[in-house]
This record gives sequence, C-alpha cells and structure tokens, in this order.
Amino acid sequence: MRRTFTALITGLVTACAASQAAPDSASATAEPTEEQIDSAPCLAAVTSREDERIIVGCVGLIDNDKAAKIDRIKAAIARAAAYERKEQIDRAISDYDLALRLDPSLADTFNARGELWRKKGDRPRALNDFGTAVRLNPNHAAARANYKSLSLEIERIGAMMAVNNKPSFNCAAARRPVEKAICANPELANLDREINAVNTKIVREAGKDNVRAGRAMQREQDEFIARRNAEFGRPDFDLQKTMRQRLDHLMALDRH
Repeated sequence: MRRTFTALITGLVTACAASQAAPDSASATAEPTEEQIDSAPCLAAVTSREDERIIVGCVGLIDNDKAAKIDRIKAAIARAAAYERKEQIDRAISDYDLALRLDPSLADTFNARGELWRKKGDRPRALNDFGTAVRLNPNHAAARANYKSLSLEIERIGAMMAVNNKPSFNCAAARRPVEKAICANPELANLDREINAVNTKIVREAGKDNVRAGRAMQREQDEFIARRNAEFGRPDFDLQKTMRQRLDHLMALDRH
C-alpha cells in the first residue's frame, strides 16, 4: 500500500491537529464529551510504520462509530495495509470493506481490495473491484492495468477450458483405433494437443530462416504419427509413453 501511505499519514496528521487545536476561551474549561475521540494513538502508530502498532493503535478509532468518518476511513485503510503486509488477507479485505461502506467513492481502495481478491483467486470479485475503480476514476492507471491484465487472464483460462481434454483433431471424425483411444482418454488427448502445439511452433520458427528446415521438421512429425498409427495395438507398444517421449523431444528442441 505504498501508493497511499504518504497521503494517509498526511490526512491523519491534519485530522489530529484539527482535533487538538486550542479551544476558545468560552470552552477552555469545558469537560470533554464522549464524542471527542483521540486519534493520536492511531496517528503515532501509522507514522511509525510498524504494522503491529498500527493494528493495535487504530482499533479504538476504527471501531468507534462516534469518531469522525474520515478518521475511521483512514485508520481502516492503514490497518488493512498492515494486515496485507502480514499476509492476513481476509482481515485486510474486511477493513477495506469498512472503508468502502463509509465512503463508496474511494477508487484507490476498490483497486487495493481487488488486488487482494485476485491474490485469493477470486477473479470475479477482483474484476468487479477493478472495474468499479476505473468507473470512479477513469485515469486510475493501476486499476486500468489490473482490469486489463485480469480480463486477459480470464480469457486465456476460458480458452484453455474450451480445449481441455480435447486432442488436436476432431474426435467426431476419428476413424483409426489409435485416434479413438486418444479421444477416450483425457490425458492422451491433452498430450496430443500439446504435441501438435509445440510442433507447430517449432516448424514455424524453423521455416522463418530456412523453408527446407521447416519442412524437415514437419516430416519428422508426420513420421512420428505414421509410426504411432502403425504400432498401436502391438503388445509391447505403450501409447502414453511414446507420446510423452515425443513431447519431451519437441520441448527440448523448442528450448534451443
């Protein structure tokens, strides 16, 4: 939460100074009322930048609904940041929840909470928070970047799920026994798709500088498939092992 820490301290200092300003002569001897909340302990804790002090020192301010709303918001955000640094994500989210209930216009806080939802793996809530932050502040660079990257991540996950457990060919048109065996086994189907994807990449890269090299790599793949088709069904033939060896070979080529 370094992005808001300086502003947070400045705000708390200002609030504390205002609350401790010298009273006028008419009220100098008046007894303090229950509504007067001392923000100094929380201010000192935030200024120290010590997480434990912030967590303990801001409790009275955060939990007292008679305290000034702005003070409670700033204290809640400070404690949320402290909890986040201590990897107590749920508690940090809870404090951000409070801050946003008190003021639902805080774009930076929506973005901060969104980052925590993303960290927990709750992509829908994270995307919603990032989107809200951008709507509140279209120029919020961090929220815009977070929204874009998470949208792309969700899109990639959707694309992966769409092809998960599916081979590189159309199972509805499968005729060979080996193809039917691959379609019937999710692990083999994923292996086949990975083999095809890596081989396609290698052939493309090889063909950029040398068309013959690209063709030679594709012939090697064609020979592998022909050999796989011919040997499938033999007592000593292990389809999964053969496909795994082919993928390992392609991956080794791809790394060079």
